[in-house]
Amino acid sequence: MRITDFDHLPERGAIEARGHVDSVMILPKNQVPEYSVMVAAQPAPPGGRRRAASRIRLIFMGQRRVPGIDAGTLLAFRGTVGVVDNIPTIYNPSYEILPSTEDNE
Repeated sequence: MRITDFDHLPERGAIEARGHVDSVMILPKNQVPEYSVMVAAQPAPPGGRRRAASRIRLIFMGQRRVPGIDAGTLLAFRGTVGVVDNIPTIYNPSYEILPSTEDNE
């Protein structure tokens, strides 16, 4: 299922979507390696968001870092979404780093 609006994510199932990395969480070295990013459908405007945006969490198990995936990165991704701690989450998604719209100007 191709998703364009993160407000309408299924509670469980396979999806394809694209979005901008809003934030990155890196766990301490004494915890199991996991690189977690929050992705929003639209990039945050200059100065930050004025209201909450619907987001999805992507978790890369066994990774302390995923080269090229940082805040602001545009990603196309797919995987099986499920709700974890009330947040739509995909573990080990397939992904492609896309050029940002600024790169195309």
